[in-house]
Amino acid sequence: MTSERLINADRLWTRLMALAEIGATPAGGVNRQALSDGEIAAWRRVIGWAREAGLTPSTDAAANLFLTLVGRDRAAPPLLLGSHLDSQPTGGKFDGAAGVMAALEAVVSLAEQSDKPARDLIVVAWMNEEGSRFAPGMMGSEAFTGERGMDAIRAARDAQGISVGEALDRLHQAFPDLPHRPLGFAAGAYLELHIEQGPLLEAAGCTIGVVTGIQGKKTFQVVVEGAEGHAGTLAQSERRDALAAFAQVATALHAEIGTIDADIKFTIGRVTVSPNAPSVVPSRVSFSIDLRHPDNAVLDAAGARIKTLCQEKAPPCSVTVTPLVDAPSNVFDSRLRASIAKAAREQGHSAMAILSAAGHDARHLAKVCPAAMIFIPCRDGVSHAEHEWAEPDHVAAGAFVLAQVLRELAFAPAIEG
Repeated sequence: MTSERLINADRLWTRLMALAEIGATPAGGVNRQALSDGEIAAWRRVIGWAREAGLTPSTDAAANLFLTLVGRDRAAPPLLLGSHLDSQPTGGKFDGAAGVMAALEAVVSLAEQSDKPARDLIVVAWMNEEGSRFAPGMMGSEAFTGERGMDAIRAARDAQGISVGEALDRLHQAFPDLPHRPLGFAAGAYLELHIEQGPLLEAAGCTIGVVTGIQGKKTFQVVVEGAEGHAGTLAQSERRDALAAFAQVATALHAEIGTIDADIKFTIGRVTVSPNAPSVVPSRVSFSIDLRHPDNAVLDAAGARIKTLCQEKAPPCSVTVTPLVDAPSNVFDSRLRASIAKAAREQGHSAMAILSAAGHDARHLAKVCPAAMIFIPCRDGVSHAEHEWAEPDHVAAGAFVLAQVLRELAFAPAIEG
C-alpha cells in the first residue's frame, strides 16, 4: 500500500483544527483542561467521528476514552494508540490532541481500506495528562496501569475546591449510555504520536523523532507555615514570615539543585501566598517543585536533598515536603523503535533518535506492554503556549509513520515485546 493511502491527511488536519475550536482562546491557543466542559465537548466531537467510521466508544472509572475497531480475535490483547485531549490553561492546538487525532485517522483509514485486523485496535484519550487543573498529571494512565489508586485520584482537588471525583461523576453523567470497561486490561502494544515540545528536531531539519525514552521526573508540594501579623506593628525580629522563609528556601534550592549539571531541570512553577493581603505578614506559602533528569541516580540524589534544604532554610517557619510524582527514566521498546525508523525511512522522511525531555502517558504504558513514541517538530520548540505550532506536512508525516507501524502490528499473528 502506498503511503498516500495510509491516512487521509486533509481529513486529519481539518479535524484537528475543528477540535482546536473547542476551548479556543483569543490568542489562538486552547484552554481545555481535564474534565471541564471543554473536554466534555471534545469527547462528543471525537466520539461522533469515531462512530461515523464504525468504532465503538467506551470509558472506565478514570474517564479514559476508548474508541475500538473490533478485530477478528477479541481475546487477543488489543493494540492501543493515542494521547490526551486536555490542555494547559494557555495551551496550544497540538499538544496531546495531535496524537489522538493521528491515532483516530490511522484506525479509521485502516477500517475504510482493509479487512478486519487480527485483534482490536483501540484509540485512547487518557484523562488529565497535563495536571494543570488537578495535580498530579497523568492520572488516567496511572489508574489504567495500577500505579495510582482511584481513591487517591478522586480525592485531588482543583483551585476552586472541586474534587476529581466530582468532576469524574459529572463527565460520566454527560455520557449515560457510554459502556464502562474494567479499569485496566492487557494490551499488546502502545503507540503515541506527539509534538516534540523542544527544539531539537527543528534545529536538525528532521521530520520524525524516534523516541528512545523519557527522562525521569519527580514533583513535590511544599508548604511553609508561619504566622500572620500586622505589617505596621510587628517587629522584624518577632516575625515568622512565610514568604521570607520561602524566598530563602527557593534561593537555596535554585543555587544547589538547579546547578547540579547541564541536564538538570528544576522548576518552582506555582506559588500560593496566604492571606495575600498588602498589610499582613504572610502566614503560609504553598509551592510546587518539578525536578527532571535523564540519569535516575542523579535524579534520586537531587530529590533526596530537597527536603533537607527546605528544613535548613525555612526556620523560624515550619515546612512540610510532600512527594507527588516519582517517575524514573525509561527506555522504549527496541522493536517498535526499529519499526518507526523503518517506516520513516521507507516513506522518505528524515528521522533521528531523541530522548523526550517532557513526560507522557507512554511512560506508564511502557511498564505493562511494549510501547513507543513518534515525535514531530514544533515551531521554535514551543509548547504549553498559545502560539504552539506544528506544520501540516509534519503532522501528516507523523501520522503516516504511525499508520504504517499500526498496520504491521494489526495484521501480525503475534506481537513480540
